[in-house]
Amino acid sequence: MPFRFFSVLLLVLTLSPTQAADRVSLKQTKKALTLMRGKTPILTYHVATVPPPKGVDRVFDRSGFIHPMHAPAGGVVTGIHPNDHYHHLGLWHAWVKTEYNGQKGPDFWNLKARTGRVRHAGIKAVRAAGFTVAQEQVAYLDGTDIEPTVILAETLAVDAAFVKSANVIDYVLAQKNVSTKPLIFPAYRYGGGIAYRGPLSWNKTNSDYLTSKGLNRTNSHTSRARWVAMFGPTEKDGGKAATVAILCHPKNHDAPQRIRTWDNGKVFFNYVPVQETGWSIKPGETVTLRYRLVILDGQVNAKTLEARWKTYAKQN
Repeated sequence: MPFRFFSVLLLVLTLSPTQAADRVSLKQTKKALTLMRGKTPILTYHVATVPPPKGVDRVFDRSGFIHPMHAPAGGVVTGIHPNDHYHHLGLWHAWVKTEYNGQKGPDFWNLKARTGRVRHAGIKAVRAAGFTVAQEQVAYLDGTDIEPTVILAETLAVDAAFVKSANVIDYVLAQKNVSTKPLIFPAYRYGGGIAYRGPLSWNKTNSDYLTSKGLNRTNSHTSRARWVAMFGPTEKDGGKAATVAILCHPKNHDAPQRIRTWDNGKVFFNYVPVQETGWSIKPGETVTLRYRLVILDGQVNAKTLEARWKTYAKQN
């Protein structure tokens, strides 16, 4: 038999049950890409359009986002279609306040405005523990009855690993302005390269934020942070606690970026590269934003997260 067959057979036979259970794999269907750790899901990316709840305006149809996302024990740590913001979709991204061709807009975030949106545009590559997809931020420059104009062509790479008892997810977004005009981002309080909505059951009594500066939900909004952790009960097994930390790479524009958090008890988070100073992407220009998610069971302390950020910061 070929040597390669023996090598693969030897690898399978030498894997311990624990190693096999922690190996990350990819499951692909026509509708979604799901990363698994053994038999436990890590995250699902939606290739197909997902509708909002029954009876809600179909303007909130959306593809190209991640939900559910899971803690290592399997509990769900994202929320989707909350009735206060139907356009919140687990883990996603979009620009909000823009100027284009001398006009205000488009708004790619607030779907109800009907001026723009983000959509899945194709699968570029799949790997044993990740995938790369094409997405588009499109503008309805001539009305919603006309095919929208692609302003930003995106390449989103998502890769997962199981490291020191955590689901570690790298989220790398490259955006190229494929239009003929600059896309300008005036300074604004939210929008950018990554956004997160926590489980809809999280509230003031069972969840909170913790930033790299030691701030929480009462005082963290508009601060700068190398990392931000959010924690609360998962939507499984009686609500065991879990932590979702989002790390900002030091090479990102305006790093450590300012953040948007809420103090009303619900958990929403956004790294905002333009919260203090405006930015733009010129025609033909590509910008890249890098983030890492670290998801652990239980409530995790600052020392542990700071160590993980330092490891991440050393990577290109």
